[in-house]
Formats: sequence, structure tokens, C-alpha cells
Amino acid sequence: MAEPPSAPSADLSKADYEALAGFRYALRQFLRFSEEAAAAEGISPQQHQGLLAIKGFPGREQVTIGELADQLQVRHHSTVGLVDRLVAEELVVRKVAPDDRRKVWVTLTKRGQRVLAKLSAAHRRELRRIGPEVRKLLDQISVK
Repeated sequence: MAEPPSAPSADLSKADYEALAGFRYALRQFLRFSEEAAAAEGISPQQHQGLLAIKGFPGREQVTIGELADQLQVRHHSTVGLVDRLVAEELVVRKVAPDDRRKVWVTLTKRGQRVLAKLSAAHRRELRRIGPEVRKLLDQISVK
């Protein structure tokens, strides 16, 4: 998890606060876009995040519940509930690992892949649109 903020720094200027606020605002706008895009596809933002975490997992197309929980930074039992909902929507399937029956793999279905592909294309377009402003804000924040 993220480290707690350290003691306040007296060297922040008004411009620094404005850049930080602007960056946070841009992030929130993107998250709102993402939430609305997921809803337009009939899934929750958490379901979208789950699909993306599975498809984007390094080196393979399937994950365990524990790996997915780690990628989403949520508790194991919350991930089980998310996977239950994804299975019910036919977006993922569970498969018991043949080499270790205690391990369950979670994989996208064809439907899950289609939904994720559509959402990912929309997200890339939005990131291309907002990218220059976000880069500018990041440059302002990291100048010092």
C-alpha cells in the first residue's frame, strides 16, 4: 500500500498547489469517464478493472484469485465476489488448475474479451485526448 504522507513541507507555492489540484481534477475526470464507459457497456467499474487486470497480467492470459486481488489491491474475499459476478455475466470462467486442484485460474471469455476491447479502445482515445494536459501538469508537479 501507499506510504502515509510525510510532515508538511513549507516549500510548496500557490502554483504547486494549483498544479496538484489540477492533476487530481484531471485524474478524477478520467475516472468518471471510465465509470461512465463501463456503465454504457452494462458492467461496473470494478468489473472493468477486473477484466483489464486479467488481460493485462504480465506473461499470461489467466490469473489466480490471489493474483487478481493483488492487482486490484482488494481483499481476497472481495475478489471472490467480483469473480462470482463476472462469471454470472459470462465475462470470465474459472478453471481448476490440473497440476494443483487448490489453484483456480480465472480467464476471460470471448464475451469478456469483446467488452474489454471496446472499453480499452475508448480509454485509449480518451487518454490521447487528455494526455497533453496531464503531461503538462505532471511537468509542473515534478519541476522541483
